Amino acid sequence: MKALVVRLSAVGDVIHTLPALAALKRHGYEVGWVVEPAARPLVEGNPLVSRVTAATPARAFRLGPFREAVRELRAERYDVALDFQGLWKSAAWARLSGAPHVTGYGGPWRREPLSRVLIKNAMFFPPAVHVIDKNLALLRAVDISAVGLREFPLPPTDAAAAAVEARLGAAGLDAAQVVVLNPGGGWESKLWPASGFGEVARGLRERGLTPLVTWGPGEERLAARVVTSSGGTAVMCFPTTLLELLELLRRVRLMVSADTGPLHLACALKTPVVGIYGPTDPARNGPFSPADVVVRRTPLCSPCHRRRCSLHEGAMEAITSIEVLRAIDRRLPRAEPPVPEEAKRAAV
Repeated sequence: MKALVVRLSAVGDVIHTLPALAALKRHGYEVGWVVEPAARPLVEGNPLVSRVTAATPARAFRLGPFREAVRELRAERYDVALDFQGLWKSAAWARLSGAPHVTGYGGPWRREPLSRVLIKNAMFFPPAVHVIDKNLALLRAVDISAVGLREFPLPPTDAAAAAVEARLGAAGLDAAQVVVLNPGGGWESKLWPASGFGEVARGLRERGLTPLVTWGPGEERLAARVVTSSGGTAVMCFPTTLLELLELLRRVRLMVSADTGPLHLACALKTPVVGIYGPTDPARNGPFSPADVVVRRTPLCSPCHRRRCSLHEGAMEAITSIEVLRAIDRRLPRAEPPVPEEAKRAAV
C-alpha cells in the first residue's frame, strides 16, 4: 500500500506530522510526501519517505514545475492521499495526486472549512488536545490507531553534525553550557520582544551559562538587537541550515523560544525547553514533555491563530524576563547536560 502525506509547511507543522509518518511505516505503508521548500530538508533523505514531491509556494507559482509535480504524483499511483493541513492548496494537492481515497479533516476541523469539497473522505472525530494527536487521529481513516505516539523520524545529518562541531569549536563554545535563545518566528504576534531576551541573556551569564542567539533567514537584525540589548552578554550564533540547527539543538543545555518551528524541533529532539506563549495554546502545540516549562499570558481570544488581533495585542510584551528566568531555574535542574559526541562514540 502507498500513502501520500500532504503537509506543505511550516517547519513546526511538518515536525508535528512526523509521528504520523512513523505510524504509517510501522503498518507497512510506502510513504510519499508533498512539501514546500522551507521544510523540505526534514523529509528529503528521510529513510521513511520513499518519494518527496516539491510543491512550489503560491507566491512563486510557475505552471511548468506545477505540471511536472502533478505528473510525478500520479505516476506513483498512491492508494490514499492524506491532507494533514486542511487548506485549499493542500486539499488540491491531495486530489490532484490521483489517489482513489483522498482523506482529510471534516469542515469544523479544517483551517479553511470550505476546502472540504475537495476531500472524498472527510473525517469527523472529537478534537485531540495536542496537534500531534490530531494528526495521528487522521490515520483512523486507514485503520491505524496511534494517538499518543511521539516518534520523530529525521533524515541523516552526519555532514551537519560535523559542521556544527567545527563551528562550536572555532567559537570556543561548550555546548553543554549553552542556552539557545530563539527570538524569531513566523508570526509577529507570537514573538517575545528582543529586549526581554536581552535581559534573560544577562541572567544566564550570571548563572554561568552561555546565551547563544539563533536566527533564520531574514532574522539576523532581530538577533543582533538581542545581543545589543544584552549588553554583549549574549553571543550571536553562526549561520545554520535547518539540519545544522537540528544538530546544534541536539547538543545544547536548554532552549528558550516562543511558539516557532525551532522550538518544536527542540521538543522532537528531547532537548529541554522553556516556551513563551501568548495567543496560541501550548496544550495544543506546545512542549509535550512534562519536564518542560511554559510561561504564558492568556488573552481573551485564546486560542487565537490570527496574525493581527486587537484582543491579543500586547499579550507577549506583558511577560517579564523575571518570569522567564524563574522558568529556566525550574527547568535546568531537570536537564542533564548533553553527553559529548566523543563520549557517545566511546561507549559504543
